[in-house]
Amino acid sequence: MNIDLIKEKIESCKGKELQFRFNGARNQTEEFDGTIVNTYPFVFLVRIKDDNQSIKSFSYSDVLMDHLEIKDVE
Repeated sequence: MNIDLIKEKIESCKGKELQFRFNGARNQTEEFDGTIVNTYPFVFLVRIKDDNQSIKSFSYSDVLMDHLEIKDVE
């Protein structure tokens, strides 16, 4: 899989509710539901489904390097 294919897949999921799992530093994992609200050339924005409606940004390389997993909400 390459960056261009990842960008296309993320663009196609824009506005759809998804499940995210971020594998951060020091074996910390964070799981949350959210919606991809906008995409840019190097990053994309996710609105977290919580009380604050906070927004996080991720790079396409996070997905490529398996730091961020994205799944459909079932």
